[in-house]
Amino acid sequence: MPTLAIDKGFLKDLGRLAKPVYHRVTEVFDEFEAATHTGLHLEKIANARNPRFRSIRIDQSWRGIVLAPVTGDVYTLLKVLPHDDAYAWAARSNVSVNSATGGIEIRDEAELDRQIPERAEAAKTASTPIFNHVSDGELATLGVDEQVRAFARTVTDPAQLDAAKTFLPETQWDVLCGLAAGFTPDEVWQDLGAQILAEPVDTDDIDAAILRSRERVVVVTGPDELMDVFAYPLATWRVYLHPSQRAVVDANNNGPARVTGGPGTGKTVVALHRATALARRGEGKVLVTTFTSTLSDTLQTGIDMLADDKIAARIEVSHVDRIAHRVFRKTHGAPHLLSTDDEKALWAGLIDELQLKFTPVFLAEEWRQVVLARRIGSADEYLAAKRSGRGRALGATQRAQVWQAISEFEDTLTRQGVWTHETVRREATRLLQASDEKPFRHIIVDEAQDLSPDQWRLLRAAVAEEPDDIFIAGDTHQRIYANRVSLREVGINIAGRSSRLSINYRTTAEILGWSLGLLRGEAIDDMEGGLDSIAGCRSSVHGPPPVLRGHASADAEAAFIAATVTDWIDGGVAPSEIGIAVRSKWVTSKIQRALHNAGIDTVDLAKATDDDDAVRIGTMHRMKGLEFRCVAVAGVSADQVPAASAVTPVEDDKKTHDQDLERERCLLFVACTRAREQLLVTWPGEASPFLTALEN
Repeated sequence: MPTLAIDKGFLKDLGRLAKPVYHRVTEVFDEFEAATHTGLHLEKIANARNPRFRSIRIDQSWRGIVLAPVTGDVYTLLKVLPHDDAYAWAARSNVSVNSATGGIEIRDEAELDRQIPERAEAAKTASTPIFNHVSDGELATLGVDEQVRAFARTVTDPAQLDAAKTFLPETQWDVLCGLAAGFTPDEVWQDLGAQILAEPVDTDDIDAAILRSRERVVVVTGPDELMDVFAYPLATWRVYLHPSQRAVVDANNNGPARVTGGPGTGKTVVALHRATALARRGEGKVLVTTFTSTLSDTLQTGIDMLADDKIAARIEVSHVDRIAHRVFRKTHGAPHLLSTDDEKALWAGLIDELQLKFTPVFLAEEWRQVVLARRIGSADEYLAAKRSGRGRALGATQRAQVWQAISEFEDTLTRQGVWTHETVRREATRLLQASDEKPFRHIIVDEAQDLSPDQWRLLRAAVAEEPDDIFIAGDTHQRIYANRVSLREVGINIAGRSSRLSINYRTTAEILGWSLGLLRGEAIDDMEGGLDSIAGCRSSVHGPPPVLRGHASADAEAAFIAATVTDWIDGGVAPSEIGIAVRSKWVTSKIQRALHNAGIDTVDLAKATDDDDAVRIGTMHRMKGLEFRCVAVAGVSADQVPAASAVTPVEDDKKTHDQDLERERCLLFVACTRAREQLLVTWPGEASPFLTALEN
C-alpha cells in the first residue's frame, strides 16, 4: 500500500498556497492511501533531472512533484507549484544523500552548474577564497560533496554564500556558513554531531535516506495523520527537528538534564518534544511546567499541536504555583492568602515596632532570597548563612535584628492563619518530601531561569530521583525576574548532562547580532556556579537591520510607530503578526490612539486570542515566550529603561543594584528578540543608557 512522505520544503510552501489550491492538495493526498497511481495521475516527467521524479495532478493548473521509490512504497512529496513552474523545478533540481549524515538533500543542480564556472573565473581576480583554510578532506568529512566543494572554492565574500542558500543543499550550506563565521571544523562537527553516522553511507540509496531523514521528512501513515500535519502548515517545528535538537529530545539521561541556548534556538520546542517522547514511554505522568500561567497556556497549545489524545492524556501542563496550591489544598483546604499591600504593611509595622533602619523591600527580599531560598529555620542558621548576591553586608547585630523581624513576620502569619505563595510552596514541598507517592514520573521545566529556589525544591520533591526525572530548558540571558538559584543547592545535579543549542531559527542575523550587543560584557551566571555565554548563537536568516529612532516627544514617537506599522501591514504583514512592547503599561495609551487614528485595531497582549486580527500591545514582561514577524519596542528612554522602580539605589545595596540593572538589560534583550523579520526601537527625549552604550 503506498505511503506518503512530506518534505519540509513542501510544508513551508503549503501555507503560501491560495485556499482553493490548498484545499485541493489536502483532498488529493487524503485519497493517496487508497488510490491507484493511475487514479492520482502520477506521470513521468520529460527532461527531469532525476528519473524518479513524477508529477501528480492537483487540478488543471497545479502539479505536485513526487519522488518515487526504487523499492518499497514510500513516495515523497517535494513541491506543489503551478504547472509550468513545477516542471521547470523538476528539470532544475535533484535529490542526493549526504555522505556524513545519510540524510536526503535537495539542490538546484542547474544553478550550481551555472555558478561554478562563473565564480571560478571571477575568483581569479578577487580576494582570497574564504575557505582556503579548510582542506578538501575536512569538507568531505563534514558531508560537503564534490560539486559543492567546487562551488565553495570560488567563494570570496560571505555575501556570495548568503545568496547560495537558495540552491545549495541545506545541511551543506549550514556547514559552510559555520566555517565562514569562524567556527573550526571540530566546532561545526559538534553542531552536526547528532546526525553524523558512524558507519559508511550508501549515497546511492535514496530510499533509505528518506526513512532516516527525520529532520526534514515526515512519513505519514494515514490520511488522518496527514490532515493533522496540514492543519499547522506554518508550525513546521512540530514535525521537523534539527539533529542537534533531536539528540536532546531522544537522549536517555541517568538523572536531571538541561538544554540551554540563546533566543530562538528552539529550547521550548525541544522541551515540548521531550515531554511527548517521555509520555510515549508510558512510565507515568509527565508534568510540563514554568513560572507563570500565561506561559503555561502557551505550552499547553504546543502540546495540543504535538501530541495525540492518548499521549496528551499522560501530560499535565501547569505552572508551579498551581501544583503547590493543589498539594496544599489536599491536606489543608484553600489557603487564605496575604495580599501584596497587606504584606508591605506588615513589614512596615514590624520596622516601626522594632525600630529598625531597614526598608520593607529589603526585609521582604532578605526573607525570600536568603531565608526561604536556603531553608533557614533558626537564628543560628541565619547568622551563619551565606548571603551571596545580596550585596549589602550585615554585621552580627544587624543580622540579629533582621532575623527578629523575619521571625515576627512568620509568627504573625501563623497567628492570623494567613499564607503567602512562598509559604504555600514551602508547606507543599514538606508534604511531598514526606510522601513516598510522587505525583509525577517526569518533569519538564521551561524558562527555568526565572524560577525561585523554593519553586525548584517543590519540583524536586514532586518527582522521584530516577533516570530522566527532570528536564530543564532555559537561558539565564533572558532572566526577567530577581530569582537566582544554584541547581546543586536545590538538589538537582546536571553535571555531564547539559546541552547547548546555537542555531537561531526565529530572528534574522541582523536583529540577533544587534540584540546580543545589549548584553556584551555582562557576566551572567549559569545556575551552576559559573558564567554562561551565548556568544556562539547565530542565525542564517538575513533581513534589514533594526531601526532606531529618537523623537522630541511621546506624541511624535507614537505617530512614527503608527506610520511604520501601517507600512508593515501594507507590505503584507497581518496585524496579529505585529507586536509592540513597552516597559510600563501607561506608555501604551498614546501609541494605541495613534494606531486607532490610522485605522489600525489593537489588543492588549494579556487579553489577545488567536481570533483577534489586531496589533498586540503589552509590556516587555508579557512578550516573554512569544514571537512576531515585526516588533516595535517603544519608550526606550533614559527615564523609562531601566525603570527606576525596578532598580535598587546603589547607595542602598550596590550588588543588588548591579543585578537589577542586568535584569533590566535582559528584559530589553528579550523584547527585541521577539522579532523575526523587522525590529523598530524608539524613544522620546534622551535614549536609554543601554542604547547609548552600544555606540561606544
